[in-house]
Order: sequence, then structure tokens, then C-alpha cells
Amino acid sequence: MLKRIESFFRLKELNTDIRTEVVAGFTTFMAMAYIVFVNPAMISQTGMDFGAAMMATCIAAAAATILMGLYANYPIAQAPGMGENAFFTYAVCLTMGISWQVALGCVFIEGVIFIILTLTKLRQAIMDAIPVSIRYATACGIGLFIAFIGFIDSGIVVRHPSTLVTLGDVTSVPSILAIFGLVVTGVLLIKKVGGAVLWGILITAFAGVLLGVVKYQGVVSMPPSIAPTFMKMDIAGALKLGLFSVVFIFLFMDIFDTVGTLAGVGEIGGFMRQGKLPRAGKAMLTDAVGTCIGAFCGTPTVTSYVESAAGIASGGRSGLVSVVTGILFLLTLFFMPLISMIGGGYQTALGVILRPVTAPALIVVGSMMVYPITKIDWKDYSEFIPAFLVMLIMPFTFSIATGIAFGFISFAALKLLTGKGKSVSWLVYCLAVLFILRFIYLQAL
Repeated sequence: MLKRIESFFRLKELNTDIRTEVVAGFTTFMAMAYIVFVNPAMISQTGMDFGAAMMATCIAAAAATILMGLYANYPIAQAPGMGENAFFTYAVCLTMGISWQVALGCVFIEGVIFIILTLTKLRQAIMDAIPVSIRYATACGIGLFIAFIGFIDSGIVVRHPSTLVTLGDVTSVPSILAIFGLVVTGVLLIKKVGGAVLWGILITAFAGVLLGVVKYQGVVSMPPSIAPTFMKMDIAGALKLGLFSVVFIFLFMDIFDTVGTLAGVGEIGGFMRQGKLPRAGKAMLTDAVGTCIGAFCGTPTVTSYVESAAGIASGGRSGLVSVVTGILFLLTLFFMPLISMIGGGYQTALGVILRPVTAPALIVVGSMMVYPITKIDWKDYSEFIPAFLVMLIMPFTFSIATGIAFGFISFAALKLLTGKGKSVSWLVYCLAVLFILRFIYLQAL
């Protein structure tokens, strides 16, 4: 059996082993387990049943992630996207007044269109059209993005009415716990301990129990019913209302979050070959199918997760990582109390939700992803200015797609206005125009 697993996932060829892949799978899951609670908390504001939304989140994430591992053989996990679920909740349902059933219909239609696009040469053309500097910057930007999330989750960085962000109370127990976890994880990495990131999470969780930040809530519980959201998407309603603009925005966000994550994670994992990601079509098809599965179960757009970098940083290189992560999402349905202890949040006296146990992992992994910055041509303004915008705008706007948008627009403009326009693919100009139209539409909402 073990030899079949090694052969199927080509572990020897990828210079890894089953133990490393399993540890990496656990690490990726721990880094993104928060979505099990955050996604239903957000989309339930539309009137969806919280328990059913949580079931839909776990099932959709498990199905898409396992499919990614078995079909594309990449250690890239998937789940309902942050950003997409915010657009679903606040823009489509609460602002436009569209029911969550019709909104899910829009998501399903978007997923079908994504599948069609993925089966054509367009998806590969989009991947190939990403300029080298933008691709390196995407990896760096994602690293800064998830590190920024880690600092916020730890309470080290907090919001401020005048400066937008500022230093939080680093003497608070949650922040001290996160700093402790950051130091422990760093030491384990320096000592080259196998599965250092995962061990860092577990040690931090144990320390959190001792400090009272992590509270024991039990181990096993029966999962809630998915019936309130299962197959409740209203496709006919979406078509009848002519919500094509909404479908387009969902599609746009899905494609470029996926492309950006695949390019960034592919770079940090060493998967790129001559500037291209092998089996990119399979990875994107998995993403598209996952979106359809998610809408079917009762959750908005499923997309590839940047937290996959946590497992890759632990040595994960094959789809076995994704299979392990997907199985853990399914097991979460029965071990919700245990998972909530590690991946759940800690509510402060001010009502702010912190995640000091997993925050150190995000900060460390984010730092690992910034190394491609040395590959950017810092002597060519037309290359490094767009790259710089990508790196900063991703964390500043909390959006991978927005960072890529600024990169494409500025890259096309600078090349065109400095007489280098012919060196740029026509698709780059087309995408730049589409990104501009997207911004105009979003401002009109």
C-alpha cells in the first residue's frame, strides 16, 4: 500500500516521503482551519443557517482539496475564499438585496463558466501572460499578505482611526503567546526540526491552554445538518434577474485569485518550469469544479489558499499533502470542539477576534515567501514599479486579485508609454483593460 502511494504521488521523484507529506498536510490544515468558523460566521449574516454553512464549508473544502491532490498532484488546499465571501455577503446580498439562494446561483454559474474557460487554451494563456516580474512579485506579495494577517491575528498590529494601523498591546496575553510561538517556530526551523511549523502550532496551543487563551472545549461532537443550504441555489432566479455583472465579478475574482495563488505558491514550492506551472490546467479545473461543489452545498466561491505555503514550507511537495488536508476537513465535522481550540479565535474584552495559535505560522511562512524579491530586475523601472505595487497592494487591500490588477495595469501602461509596448503580450493589455473596468464597476456599486 505504501509503495502504491509513493508511486501514485511520485514522492521519490519529488524528493519527499509519506511522513513529510502527512506532516505538511496537518500543517496546511492548521494554518487554514479558521475558515471553518470564519466563513459561516460571515455568510450566515445573509440568513443562511450557521451550522449548514459550516458543513458546506468543510465538505466543499474537502472535496476540492482532495481532488487537487488526486488529479493535479499539487500540495495546494482549497476552501471558500476570503474576499469572495465578503463580496457575496455584503455587496450582493446585504447591499443589492439579492437572496442568498440567488447569489449561490450566480456562484454556480460562475463555476460552470470557469470550467468552460479552463477546458480551452485561455486559462493557459492567462498563466503564460503573467510577466516574470509580476510573477515573482505575486509570490512576495502573498507572503507579505499572509504575514500581515498573522500580525493582525496575533494582536501585534491593530486598527487605528488616525493611522489606520498601529502597534497593539504586545504585553497582552494573546500577543505574548503569539510572540512565544513565533520564537519557538523560528528556533525549530533553524534547528531543522522536521515539521517545525506544525510543532510550533501544537506547542503554542499547549502554552495557550496553560495561559488560559485556549480553552478546552471537548474533543468529539456530532455534526450539524447541511439540509438548510444543500441544493438551495437558485440558478433560474439568477438568470431571470440578469445578474451577469455579479457573475462576472465572481468569475473575475475567482480566476485571478487562483492564478495569483498558483503562481505565487508554485514559485515558493519550486514547481515552476521555464516560467510556467506544469499541470496548471488541472489545478484550475479543480478550482472551478470546487466552486460548483461549494455552491451545490451552500457556500460561495471555492478557491486555492495561500496558506498552502505553510505545508510547502514544511516540506510538502505532492498531492498527498492535499489529500491529508482534505481528509482533516472531513474529520473536522466530528472533532469540531478540538479544532476550534486550535484554529478558532480568542475574543478580547473589546470584542476583537484573535488567533494567536496559528498567527506565528502565518508570519513565518510569509517571511519564507519573500525570497523571490531578489529575482526582480531592480534596474528596470518598467519592471520593478509594477512589481512593487503588486507586493504592497495585496496586503494593503486584503486582496490578491487587486494586487495583480494594479500590477497588470501599471505594467501595460509603463511599457506602452516608454516605447516598449511591442514587447508585451496582447493579452496583458486586454487584462489591464478588464481590470480597469472591474474597478469602475465596483465603485458604481
